[in-house]
Amino acid sequence: MRWLRPHAVFDGDRLHENVAIAVEADTVVQMLPTADLPEGCTPEPMDGTLAPGLFDVQVNGGGGVMLNNDQTPEGVRRIAEAHNSVGTAFLLPTVITDHPDVTERAAEAVLAERGRNGVLGIHIEGPHINPAHKGTHDPARIRPFDQRTRGLLEKLRRRDLPVLLTVAPETLKPGTIADLARMGVTVSAGHSAASAEQTDAALAEGLAAFTHLFNGMPQMTSRAPGIIAAAINSTAYCGLIADGYHVDGRMIRLAWKARPVAGRMVLVSDAMSTIAGPESFELYGETIRVQQGKLVNASGSLAGAHIDLATSVRRLIDIAGVSVEEALGAATVTPRELMGLPRQGIVGSRLDTLHIFKG
Repeated sequence: MRWLRPHAVFDGDRLHENVAIAVEADTVVQMLPTADLPEGCTPEPMDGTLAPGLFDVQVNGGGGVMLNNDQTPEGVRRIAEAHNSVGTAFLLPTVITDHPDVTERAAEAVLAERGRNGVLGIHIEGPHINPAHKGTHDPARIRPFDQRTRGLLEKLRRRDLPVLLTVAPETLKPGTIADLARMGVTVSAGHSAASAEQTDAALAEGLAAFTHLFNGMPQMTSRAPGIIAAAINSTAYCGLIADGYHVDGRMIRLAWKARPVAGRMVLVSDAMSTIAGPESFELYGETIRVQQGKLVNASGSLAGAHIDLATSVRRLIDIAGVSVEEALGAATVTPRELMGLPRQGIVGSRLDTLHIFKG
């Protein structure tokens, strides 16, 4: 057994200073205040703050692979390994709007890789979204919610796979979100033009979250608060991309401070295959490339993000003035709460599944 002394330890609730951890067989077995260490014990210094493993619920690709382009267990594995290599311990591989067979193959691939390299479930983003706020999604592949999607979701939930589903609430029949919530699907609103009233109705049915707040949504005004104001005023979880391009840091801080309940902001990367991979890729037959740190399509519009979750944590602190404690919470314990997964403790976890924040 060896003792290590990080700069601090974030346990999911708060930062602890002047503590040390005992590691045995690569697993943390004890945490003590340094004042309570056994006599003669001198822990090795550890550079950084120790925290639960980073969990990214929106990962479209990595390592040169897009899930939409490679719906195989090998493709999921390469995506996960790419993000593991840059500090993300856990993730939801994300398939965006596509033909039903693509979505179904992606789901099967995620099922095959569940539990390996931190793959905890799947995020199905679209195809039941609003074409007016499609972002980089192909409008030709957007379609109304149908029995085929419902059947896939039933199958995944029967196999106990955590599922995050992004939809535009205004495109669904009343009662659909309630039905999905009863099924155990975590339903999130995104790529949507829902009014504040439509959003409130969706929340009443069990809408749990909002996918990349501010992006893929009409901006709020004094007389048309829309989905953004309804999201901020709700107690649901709100995802945010903090790459410095998708949302201005001042808007992030404004939304963060306005939430009625703390601990409901979820940091996401929206990462594409360029993370630990080549700086361009094909999506729907179009070339997407890194340009001055951001991902753009041929018209120069944003097309996903070129950032990993560890970098996102640092960027969130820098551009929005969010505390280290809040930023780490939004990338570790809060996404687990969103997905209904058990909290990861420091004691009892393998050291390589924890995160060392060096900010």
